[in-house]
Amino acid sequence: DFATPRAVLTGHDYEITCAAICAELGLVISGSKEGPCLIHSMNGDLLRTLDGPERLQGPENCLRPKLIQASREGHCVIYYENGLFCVFSVNGRLQATMETDDKIR
Repeated sequence: DFATPRAVLTGHDYEITCAAICAELGLVISGSKEGPCLIHSMNGDLLRTLDGPERLQGPENCLRPKLIQASREGHCVIYYENGLFCVFSVNGRLQATMETDDKIR
């Protein structure tokens, strides 16, 4: 009669701004306001941290994830507020980046 959570996901220090569920791979990917994106299993285990490119990290260039999407093939696309797209493997490896001046929604 009462819904209970299947798992509680922990690891972010700031509010969650975006999240995606990939049921085919059993993963939940989430991004927070001032921190990295995290990959959790559906059971709540923290598996990986997805850090953006090192050249853009630092207090003045904090990468703030805005949109996340995961594919059943094991790719994760993250769009950051500063117009940067990053593609990661589910193993946490950065595979590609692209910058755009367009407003993505």
